[in-house]
Amino acid sequence: MKKRVVVGMSGGVDSSVAALLLKQQGYDVIGLYMKNWEDDDDGEYCPSRQDLIDAVSVADNIGIPIEAVNFAKEYKDRVFSAFLEEYKAGRTPNPDILCNAEIKFKAFLDHAIELGADTIATGHYAKVREVDGLFQLLKAKDAGKDQSYFLHRLNQSQLGRAMFPLGDLQKSDVREIARRNGLCNFAKKDSTGICFIGERPFREFLNRYLPMVPGEMYTPEGRLVGRHVGLSFYTIGQRQGLGIGGIQKKGGEASQHEPWFVSGKDMENNRLIVVQGHDHPALLSSRLAALDAHWISGNLPKTDHPYAAKTRYRQADAACRITQISDLRCFVSFGEPQWAVTPGQSVVFYDGDVCLGGAIIEAGLNG
Repeated sequence: MKKRVVVGMSGGVDSSVAALLLKQQGYDVIGLYMKNWEDDDDGEYCPSRQDLIDAVSVADNIGIPIEAVNFAKEYKDRVFSAFLEEYKAGRTPNPDILCNAEIKFKAFLDHAIELGADTIATGHYAKVREVDGLFQLLKAKDAGKDQSYFLHRLNQSQLGRAMFPLGDLQKSDVREIARRNGLCNFAKKDSTGICFIGERPFREFLNRYLPMVPGEMYTPEGRLVGRHVGLSFYTIGQRQGLGIGGIQKKGGEASQHEPWFVSGKDMENNRLIVVQGHDHPALLSSRLAALDAHWISGNLPKTDHPYAAKTRYRQADAACRITQISDLRCFVSFGEPQWAVTPGQSVVFYDGDVCLGGAIIEAGLNG
């Protein structure tokens, strides 16, 4: 019997080509469209209706069955509630990472197994390989599209059931494969951001769930420079939306207005800390502390060993060493100071192309 693969199909070109390639390779392929958000699903910002139409059209084109399943309750309970709690605490979470671990590779995987799946597949740009009985998560060939950062919390059981058919392809190749095979979405724009937020104004969306508690903006030296609408609505490194103009600095005959950036939050006193200039020392961290560490292999990495890390998606790999480590906590030092290290975001570690795992940033440190 053919090996059965259930493919998560979002209506986008990546998951569509993943399903197409598996079908061409002789697998018994079933498509599964996941609906993860229902609040205000009016099509303006999260066009789930059109996405489902596109997914069904592709499935019909390549000759596979497709099912739609609603995981909105699981998403709200396992992902969105944690998302709001983090913002309430003044941190900036990355719900896409939690969604992969809790929905796409847990709720979806469980449902796929009920459908008789031997394995599941998605349109993520990443790779999996087995070495000495352990499954490794690897970077994709297309460095600009690599999504291993978002998958770093998967465990051995999840990786052992996962396939990423696009891991060795460039994005341009994926679109060409879709075009050549007559897929309706070959030129469809990539989705950006979190589905339930989409392209909508983020502050407006968050204010529906969290109250605005206005306060004052101060410099690290204690100078009052403005007011904020609520600490939950800002993130470290933010430049836009602060509502304070530059202060003129003169040097010789030249003058310029240095922009302001968020550098910290004083939760106890409801103060937003801001600094002037992109390279202000308060925005740079030579070290960080992180919590809730997860290691893909199940084994702790080495301390004082040369690794690389990302403190945000699309960041270039930064040379680092893990200086202290326990089951759930670690401290990291960097060869070069990192800009806007943000509590709540993830630091993800690599040994070459192998993703080791990661942890939730607690604080950026210096010294």
